[in-house]
Amino acid sequence: MIKKAATFLFSIYGFTVFVALMLLLFPFIVLVSLLPFPADGNWVYKIARLWATLFFFFTGIRYRAINKEFYRKDQTFILISNHISYMDIPMMMLATRWRTLRVLGKAEMTRIPIFGFIYKSGAITIQRDNEEDRKASVEKMKAIAKIHISVAIYPEGTFNQTDLPLKSFYDGAFRLAIDLQLPLLPLLFPDTKKRLNQKSIFSMTPGICRAVFLPAISTTGLTANDLYSLKEKAHHLMSEELTKVGN
Repeated sequence: MIKKAATFLFSIYGFTVFVALMLLLFPFIVLVSLLPFPADGNWVYKIARLWATLFFFFTGIRYRAINKEFYRKDQTFILISNHISYMDIPMMMLATRWRTLRVLGKAEMTRIPIFGFIYKSGAITIQRDNEEDRKASVEKMKAIAKIHISVAIYPEGTFNQTDLPLKSFYDGAFRLAIDLQLPLLPLLFPDTKKRLNQKSIFSMTPGICRAVFLPAISTTGLTANDLYSLKEKAHHLMSEELTKVGN
């Protein structure tokens, strides 16, 4: 009972910090969103990374990068990550710091007051049940990648609430990587569920949060016929590593 009460109170404190930082940084987001493309989004991500850094500092969540040498500064990637907690978002910001990036995210998030504006200013949004919107999102991602901005995608689509390390993957990230002949960079967040379980917003706890980079997967020379094998290869490698690191 004492542990549950402490977690509940800490969660309230954590979300208060999150909202306070959001309100503090929101005017700067509005200003940089007026800049021309792609400077607008690049600056939004710089501010979002400051937000994530401060949030982790004040809540006692300690970021750790494992094998970060696999994320080369001179290479454009299609990043693919597991998705198991709302804490994946600040983790993605910290794991990709000092590099230009756009994250593919659900359009529904843009409906949240204030946060939705910030989200829309930086993310490439998608409505999975709208074919025209999906096509438009793919074209945006291609345009972004062609100017050497990496794209981050959660190939599971939604939170993994199964007992398996990963849910099955959608095709999108792998089709995009093949079309653009860009390497896939697997990135794992094995601890985010421990820091904040997606089943309850009152489950936040301090502690270590690791970002585990895996070696890039080349798509050079691959065609649409290789999509399934590429997807299965990535899923196997990521599942195996998540099992090892204690997901």
